[in-house]
Amino acid sequence: MPTHIREKFLFLYKFIRSPKQVGSITPSSPFLAKTMVGQVPWHRVNAVAELGAGTGAITKFIAAARQKPTKVLLFEKDASLREALSAAYPEFGCYADASSIDMALKKEGLGEGQLDCILSGLPFFNFPQQLRDKLMEQIARSLKPGGLFIAFQYSQQMKKQLDRQFELEHVRFVPLNMPPAFVYVCRKREETVPVTETEPYSLHPTGKERPAYEL
Repeated sequence: MPTHIREKFLFLYKFIRSPKQVGSITPSSPFLAKTMVGQVPWHRVNAVAELGAGTGAITKFIAAARQKPTKVLLFEKDASLREALSAAYPEFGCYADASSIDMALKKEGLGEGQLDCILSGLPFFNFPQQLRDKLMEQIARSLKPGGLFIAFQYSQQMKKQLDRQFELEHVRFVPLNMPPAFVYVCRKREETVPVTETEPYSLHPTGKERPAYEL
């Protein structure tokens, strides 16, 4: 059986067992994965995390796009999926709990606020509000100032919370996915510093410019 067919059956099985945790009956399409990964300026990324990596539908595009020295951390709660990810990407760190990103960063020799980008396929709106808030806090604390948080959702119900927590730059609609998805491109707000001091880290060429990263 071809790998992509096997992955679809596995994903459906996981969805039937735990629909709120998985969030979809099928893995992300290549169109969605390319839209997610295409928002990232990979030449400026030293460390990146993927939350809810699943069967690796987006992970494979991260692996292809990243610069070789880039450190990649994968988070997947399901033990069998996590084991498969670890076997497929032995050079990546694989962890179970996306609500403890800080612990994974320490294990990888990274400090708090050292991720340039976080990509997420977690079904946030399926989670209790308390867990959503904890995840958002962990994500914000783990990113560098100016770092990117890119998440896909199947509705716009998370838009208000994302806009409060981050600077929401834009939302892209991906119809060629089952179901169709919204990709939220967010940025951690940079700290304000006097112009005479060193500018804070930014994924922008300067702290003021905001280029659009298109596919």
